Amino acid sequence: MHEMGICQSILDASFEAAEAEGATRIKEIRISVGELTEVVDFALQFAFESLSPGTLAEGGKLVVNRIPAKSRCPSCGTEFEHDRFETTCPECGNPFNENIAGRELLIDSVDVEKDD
Repeated sequence: MHEMGICQSILDASFEAAEAEGATRIKEIRISVGELTEVVDFALQFAFESLSPGTLAEGGKLVVNRIPAKSRCPSCGTEFEHDRFETTCPECGNPFNENIAGRELLIDSVDVEKDD
């Protein structure tokens, strides 16, 4: 399950950011995940619940924002959303298009708590 490794990387980066701010707890981590990454939300949540106990993120939550797949046609300039397999331009029928969204895997924010 590659979600375990992905989640560990997300947690490591979040711990580093939280510790730099003097945080005592991570309440929430918000990430954006493109539809084309093949990351499964359920598996990512399972990984978070498995890896967070005993860390700054224990009791926190992982919020996943899904980014749809989107391409631009180099022939007519049309930008369009699509699924994983059907990427043909709906305007001109060109099957060879430039992917412009849907492969992202980003940490958007880390909401922390600090002791006063």
